[in-house]
Amino acid sequence: MTTILFKDAIIVTMNPSREILRGNLLVEDSWIKAIGTEDYSADQIIDARGQVLIPGLIQTHIHLCQTLFRGQADDLELMDWLQKRIWPLEGGHDQESLYYSAMLGIGELLRGGTTSLIDMATVNHTESVFQAIVDSGIRAVSGKCMMDWGPEVPGTLLEGTEASLQESVKLLEKWHGQGEGRLSYAFNPRFAVSCTEELLIKVGELAKQYDVLIHTHASENRDEIALVQRERNMRNVAYFEHLGLAGKNLVLAHCIWLDEQELEILQRYEVKVAHCPSCNLKLGSGIAPIPEMLKRGIQVSIGADGAPCNNNLDIFTEMRTAALIQKVMHGPTVLPAQQTFELATLGGASAMGLEEQIGSLEPGKKADLALIDINKLHCSPGEGADIYAQLVYQVRCSDVTLTMVDGKILYQDGRLRSMEQENIIKQCSQALVRVRSRAGI
Repeated sequence: MTTILFKDAIIVTMNPSREILRGNLLVEDSWIKAIGTEDYSADQIIDARGQVLIPGLIQTHIHLCQTLFRGQADDLELMDWLQKRIWPLEGGHDQESLYYSAMLGIGELLRGGTTSLIDMATVNHTESVFQAIVDSGIRAVSGKCMMDWGPEVPGTLLEGTEASLQESVKLLEKWHGQGEGRLSYAFNPRFAVSCTEELLIKVGELAKQYDVLIHTHASENRDEIALVQRERNMRNVAYFEHLGLAGKNLVLAHCIWLDEQELEILQRYEVKVAHCPSCNLKLGSGIAPIPEMLKRGIQVSIGADGAPCNNNLDIFTEMRTAALIQKVMHGPTVLPAQQTFELATLGGASAMGLEEQIGSLEPGKKADLALIDINKLHCSPGEGADIYAQLVYQVRCSDVTLTMVDGKILYQDGRLRSMEQENIIKQCSQALVRVRSRAGI
């Protein structure tokens, strides 16, 4: 049994009372053992004076497979971005390039205080992503991307329906629960545009059978919606309901262009929405109606999406952007800092189906947390400042001094403990040359 004491921190608990305490937090193995002012004994003591201890941040829509392609597909509209750059590049991955792409993304996430994520892998070599998750120590829901339809889908990604389903189940049965329970499987049909109705119906059945999440995209772009309407005679969210996919285990990324019927479906079925504000702005896709969703009680969380459509995986940037873009349309009191911070913690935990384990700092929950140094020029002065406002509007990912997942310190004082940063950067540079060549880019 290993114990670690965080001593004299400002603790943002996110517990039901939203207590903010100045005191100590004791970790025992992978769990939070105690929080208070008592001077607990421990094997290791971390002096956290003047620093803020927060629940590990949770991103609910990431493409680790795309981190390698940062800077390779800028200033394009969504369908061109996919068809001309991202799909050919994803199809050019090999096992090694995919592994290092995932490690590059995970390293960036850990350095920025993200401890958990929902990932969509690519079609091929999915086990490389899973291995990176297990090796790095991060907590994740991930799964093979499924694509069995679409004249614009390259042959390197297009699958047969039955083959896609069989491989997904095989991967689930092998990897679900690996990494001491940190890795969970989700079915990942890419979106309605690239999946047959047969595949989507079967995914809904299998997700119920195995009690796992379904993670997909919906209503990101108006051209995408028009294409789904033309081919399937329904809008995206209504189509998913029609096929039996709508439910608590469905996580939909984006959900920008929704009509009244679709909002009602999200509310009635308790579907989870992953909001990706920076990506939505950069691709010119639009601004999701987050205040309306929250007003209806729809569960919303936050994700950076992939590095090629965002260029960074910094959840502090996502929180700030999420709050600011709504204020332009709805006024300065909409999506206040505390509510925004909830999306990145408790909202993410709910989307992952892990609200009983992560998302807040409470005894009996997993020791997933981050320590932030707010003694910086851009965070000063702090006297009388609201801590949530500091976290959402001022703090940067570079202010994170420590990230812990499952009771293990994975990042501390500028050093990643579970990976060699310099080697990852070197391997990614070499891998990108190979992948670009295969993709013809």
